[in-house]
Amino acid sequence: MDRRTFTKTAAAAGVCAALAPFAIVRAQAQKLRVGVLLPRSGTQALIGQSCQRGADLAPEVLKQVLGVDIELMSADTESNTDVARTRAERLVQEGANVLVGAFDSGNTVAIAQVAEQRGVPLVINIAAAPQITEQGYKFVFRNFPTAIDLTRNGLALIGDIFRATNTAPRTAVFMHVNDTFGQAMAKGIGATLPRLDFLPFRVVETIAYDPAAKDLAVEVSKAKATNADFLMLVCRLNDAIVLRREMVRQRWNPMGIISPGSPGLYEEQYTKALGKYAEYAICNTVWYNPRSDMTRTVAAAFKKRNPKDELAFHGTNVGYTFDAIMIAADAFRRARTNDPKALAEAIRQTDIPVAQRMSLGGPIRFNAKGQVEGNLSAAIQNLNGLPRVTLPPEYAEAKVVFPSPDYKR
Repeated sequence: MDRRTFTKTAAAAGVCAALAPFAIVRAQAQKLRVGVLLPRSGTQALIGQSCQRGADLAPEVLKQVLGVDIELMSADTESNTDVARTRAERLVQEGANVLVGAFDSGNTVAIAQVAEQRGVPLVINIAAAPQITEQGYKFVFRNFPTAIDLTRNGLALIGDIFRATNTAPRTAVFMHVNDTFGQAMAKGIGATLPRLDFLPFRVVETIAYDPAAKDLAVEVSKAKATNADFLMLVCRLNDAIVLRREMVRQRWNPMGIISPGSPGLYEEQYTKALGKYAEYAICNTVWYNPRSDMTRTVAAAFKKRNPKDELAFHGTNVGYTFDAIMIAADAFRRARTNDPKALAEAIRQTDIPVAQRMSLGGPIRFNAKGQVEGNLSAAIQNLNGLPRVTLPPEYAEAKVVFPSPDYKR
């Protein structure tokens, strides 16, 4: 090889070496790998599976809407905090660019620690414990109200229900699950309710119980003995079914069951398991906007994938899981890279208008703590076998019914 040939060869090699990193980045940026962590087995399996439906349809819809390619990497937390932490670590090791999950607050706390340690953004779909966004984390983002906000919105809607139905119950018995979420909600209710002087009722008894309980006879008997006008309930799915069956067995028939913000009452399995006894239960919670264009787009994709199912049975679960993945996809589209740090910075700059989100609320913008403010709740009531929005009026699909027609029958 002469000098001239050597120089040309060396120059060509140098150009290839210089361009190689850019080629790698470009190849990586063609797809966003989203690690989805949900409790698809264990005590919260049915709700986790419901959330998974929102995740499964997201790649198709977001490809259509945003032009983004998404690869889902799904993991089952098994409704267990230690498993959630381990699975989050594994997803990061396997190349997830962003994590989404995990419905349960306790599991989400563990995943948030992993995300922060590994420098991979976590976009929370559902989890209300306030402490999650009070740790000063830089890689944790939540488009879901805290338990305090969820409680405030839920209690205000109870007042709206009473005004809409010209009723004024004077007493309530408060029953709640004793897990991380239930305790956060109980704390929020204890702090908020005394300041809402427009609500006509007082809580005469507070009863906590294990969400994994198979028998709630003692707790229901204690609640019934209070003679409270209505039951205010913070529950999960399985325990809500156990509790309602026990109410029927003991012939306890208050004016109604109202949740100030929790899953369970609007789930498909609740209605399937209880039939007519699921009717008229009310849950004041975050929900999808039944009038938005994004909801119509997602509803069409949902029906295509689940022709025998109803989106209404998966309102919060599908809506907020879809929106969480949309937030990640929107950041990826703007950042033009799937580098985790760049994605985290792009998520901080998120500004998704109301018209482009599925869930009820204002624009999706994160504050300095990584929390979205302005998410709205609606009064969801089981009517004729389906959960329907009854309040606020501008989103209503049906009129709220209270008290239950079989009250004192």
